[in-house]
Amino acid sequence: MKHVHYTEVELETPEEEGAKDVKLRWLISKKDNANNFAMRLFEVKPGGYTPLHQHDWEHEVFILEGEGVAKNKESEEPFKSGDVFFIPPMEWHQFINTGEKTLKFLCLIPYKK
Repeated sequence: MKHVHYTEVELETPEEEGAKDVKLRWLISKKDNANNFAMRLFEVKPGGYTPLHQHDWEHEVFILEGEGVAKNKESEEPFKSGDVFFIPPMEWHQFINTGEKTLKFLCLIPYKK
C-alpha cells in the first residue's frame, strides 16, 4: 500500500507544448506498480491553462479548488470546485484558470493495454 501526503510527490512541469503556468504531480503511476491507471494532480496558476489537445484515451477530472473554463474547439463551459468531467477519447479539451487562486484538479487516465 502506498500512503503519502500529496505534497510529498514531486511537482513537475508537463512536457506537452501549449501549456502556461501548469505543474503536475503523478500521485499514482506505474512507478507505484499501478498497471491500469494513473492519478495526477494538476496545479494551474491564475491566467494559466493546459494545452488545447486530444488523445486516444478517456480521462476523468475532478475539480478540487478554483474556477475556470473548460474549452473544446466549439465552446467553453465554466466550472468551479466540486465539478466533474468525463472526457471521451479524441475529444478536444483545455482547462483555463479564470480565477484569482491556483486551480487544482485530479485527472485519472488509463494505461494503454
